[in-house]
Amino acid sequence: MGDDMQLAMIAVVVVLLVGLVLTISLAGKSDENYRDATKKNTMNLTLIYIITILLLLIGLVVYIKWFA
Repeated sequence: MGDDMQLAMIAVVVVLLVGLVLTISLAGKSDENYRDATKKNTMNLTLIYIITILLLLIGLVVYIKWFA
């Protein structure tokens, strides 16, 4: 193995270890508003899905009725 490859492998290991340490340190912290924010995000996504499905169904009906 060349010196460049060894240096690259050491850099990768260092980045992985720093990422692991930072991830573990952040995992211990909690967010008090997490449950409320999750509930709001879930409701928003559900509404987006419902509206999108309705619009797609309307578009499909229009396409079948006038263009098929």
